[in-house]
This record gives sequence, C-alpha cells and structure tokens, in this order.
Amino acid sequence: MVHTRTASTETSPREPAGEVLPTRPRRLSEVSRFDREADVVVVGLGGAGASAAIEARRAGASVLVLERGSEGGGSTAQSGGILYFGGGTPIQRACGFDDSVEEMFKYLLAASGPNPDEAKVRAYADGSLEHFAWFVEQGVEFKPTFYAKKTTEPPTDDCLLYSGNEDCWPFNLVARPAPRGHKPKTTGSAGGLIMKRLISSATSLGAEVIEDARAQTLIVDDGGRVVGVVARVLGEPLLVRARRGVILTAGGFIMNPRMIAQHAPKLLDVNIQIGNPGDDGAGILMGVGAGGGTICMGEGFVSMPFYPPSKLVNGIIVNEQGQRFVNEDAYHGRTGDFILRQSGGRAYLVVDNASYGRPISGMQLKAADETIAELEASLGLPSGSLTHTVDFYNEHAKAGVDPLFHKKRDYLAPLVEPPFAAIDLSIDKAVVPGFTMGGLDTLPTGEVLTPDGVVVPGLYAAGRTTAGLPRSAGGYSSGMSIGCATFFGRLAGKTAAQAG
Repeated sequence: MVHTRTASTETSPREPAGEVLPTRPRRLSEVSRFDREADVVVVGLGGAGASAAIEARRAGASVLVLERGSEGGGSTAQSGGILYFGGGTPIQRACGFDDSVEEMFKYLLAASGPNPDEAKVRAYADGSLEHFAWFVEQGVEFKPTFYAKKTTEPPTDDCLLYSGNEDCWPFNLVARPAPRGHKPKTTGSAGGLIMKRLISSATSLGAEVIEDARAQTLIVDDGGRVVGVVARVLGEPLLVRARRGVILTAGGFIMNPRMIAQHAPKLLDVNIQIGNPGDDGAGILMGVGAGGGTICMGEGFVSMPFYPPSKLVNGIIVNEQGQRFVNEDAYHGRTGDFILRQSGGRAYLVVDNASYGRPISGMQLKAADETIAELEASLGLPSGSLTHTVDFYNEHAKAGVDPLFHKKRDYLAPLVEPPFAAIDLSIDKAVVPGFTMGGLDTLPTGEVLTPDGVVVPGLYAAGRTTAGLPRSAGGYSSGMSIGCATFFGRLAGKTAAQAG
C-alpha cells in the first residue's frame, strides 16, 4: 500500500463531531504587520511540500515552510514508500520489462475513473522518466530487481513490483501490462527514507522550516490575491507574507470526522485511517475560504488487504448472494471498493485446503466445513447459491479460464480439496484501511481553481490537499499518492516561484 495503515487514536470516523476549522480568510487590510516574509510559503512538509520547496528554491525564490508537526515527513514518512514510475525506467529495463510513455498514459487514464484529468495524466506520464531521475538526484537509490510475489508492500529491499491492476482485467486489455511500482532500496517500508532525502535537499538549498507551526487561514488582498498565511507557533500567532504565492500541501481529511460525514460518508466504514493526525482537511478548508473549488470530495480509497500469502488469491470472493463480483487477483484497493458496493458490505473469501493460508493482515476465519454445501449453510447464503458458483468456477478453472472475471491463469485452480473455509471480508468485520482522494481543484501547475474554473491568484496546492491521480479507488495503484504528490508538488513550486 501507499501508506502505512496507521490507526487514529484521537477520534473515530464514525463520530459526527470534529474540530471546527476556520475557513474565512483574513483581509490584508486587517493585518497591521507581518512577522515573517518569503517569496513562497509552503504549508506542510510532507512529500508534496518538500518537493515544492526544492523546486521553488531552485527557481531562485526564498522559501518558508510551515510544518504543523515537531518534524517534517507527513503521511509520506509513515508510508511504505512505493513510487509510481513508468515509460521505461532504468529499473524496468534492467528487469526485462518493456514499457513506454504511451502505455503508461493509457493505463493511468483508464485507472483515473469516470472523471479523469487528462492534462494531469498526460503531464505525469510524459514526465515520469525525468521524475525518476530527479529522485535519484536527491540521493534515493533503487535496486534493479523485481519482486514477483503478489503483495501489498515488498518486505525486502527489492524495487520493482506490480503495484496495482496493470496485469489484471480489464486494465490489461487497455494497456500493455508493466510493473511500475518502485520502492527505494531498503528493507521494509521506505517512506521515512524518502522524506529524509527530500527534507535534506530542501534545507540544504536554503528552504527555511518552522516546526510546530499550525497554519490557520490565508490572507488575501482587496483583489482576492492570496498574500500570506496566519499561523500559530506553540500557541503564539505568526503572520507570514508570501510575496509570490502560498502552496497548500497539508494532506487530506481522513482524520476529520465532520468532513468525512459531510463529503465522503462511505469512508465511515474505514476502521484504520491511512494518514497522520494532520490530515484533518485544514489545507482544503483554507483553500475553499480563499475561493478555491473542490472536486471528487466523495471519493476515497478503501482497501481489503486479504493477501499475502498470495495463494489466497486462488480462492473466490462472494457476496451474501453467494455470487462472485470481482476478479480476485485485482489490486486490494479495487477489491475493497467492490466489496463496499455489495449489499450490506458483506463478502467472504472461499478457499479449499490447498489455497488456504493465514492472512498476515489479521482477517478472521468465518467458517470451515467438509463440503461446499455445508459451508454455504454455515454462512447463511441462499440454498444452492454457493454450490452453483463453485461448480461453475471449478468447471472452467480446470481448463485455465475464468469467463466471468478473467482472473489470471496463475491463480486459477479448482476448489476441490476439503476442508473448505470462508474468510470474512465484510466491511464491518475485516481490516479496512482507507484515505480520502478528493480535494482542491488545480491545474497541473498547482494553481488552485475556483468552482467556475478561474485561477485563484497567489494560491497553489499539491498532494492529498488536491484531487490527484486517480480520482476513484477502483483504479488506484500503490505509489500514485507519493509519485503524484512529489511530481505536482515540484510543478507547484516552480510555478509559484516564477509568479510576478
């Protein structure tokens, strides 16, 4: 997964309460003095913020970063550290995979859901090879090896993996499959390593960071241009003037129960929030207060990490009608999205003795029986439903085909060896991590747009504060969050630095 599955200890997303965050900006005419000034002010020092700071400094702008925590890193530092690159990276070529910018573009466009931002998809695909080289320039090392097992995150220091639905139906009909998940060379999670390198680059270039600085609202002049930020540092007010622009990179809103209930109620079923305590929507609300529009606020990533072990993918996932509804080899985020759509959010992974393995995610065994008919009864499924589903599946699996959902031949095996078991993947019973995907509407350059598509002068945003790529959970791939946050953070930094 893109983010480490970190539970919130502050609130439950089921609670309707939540801190009321300010939205009204401060008028410049109300400000008697500024405590600090910089050409570009960045709010948040995660992957997007650090990348923006690096490029703004390289463009010659002075940069001041306001970091809410006692140290930078954000959700990127907590993540597995997978980055989404393609188009024929040195790692892809070294591992024998043929990829092109156009194949990456076609996949990303298909994965972006019903409301794709083609301009952003085009920019990200076209810039992928350069973005990979940029990371290497920051001191991030990638091992030229491929991790072949189906997993959420490689536990080794191997780099390349299929991190989404690239080789799964129906995406493998749209674009030639290629692994594009790149994990830096380190054993286990790599998010902390990435942020260490990016923050080091930003500060060595001269970006100044103020920690324990909680941005509260923006400052706008009479013409509506964003010219500064109101913050509090350890409880004391700090007013910062931004001569060229403010870049909001403050994360999403998965930690804000009020915003979740208002905009993305399906995420109320998430029981593990993927993010950090700062993902409370403050950056989005600040942008909205200054006139920015939002998009895809109801979209969110909902995972169902039932593998590894990978042999569990040989099983079939059924709903409370005893019917399959998704190819089991799909990325766990796509599986979670499909389960969420089922009646009552009920789903079970049905396996036989040969395909059973204890899920490392902690999913629970619901029932075990000597026959499929007995298992059907134990689960309370309609009479004959599961037996029919398994009979149909087995008949075609023997021939190595899946006419309904086109699961890859690698994971097709008849379920015939007793005992048979059902692992509970129901939304209210399983491990269900999630994060928000909606946010401020921006151009690829990071410029924030009003609801009617006009640029808000002086305001930029990137990362989870914006609606990134993709814009729906069904096509998400691990690595897109950090990859897109850093890529579009860089563009926002360049654009803001060059503003007049």
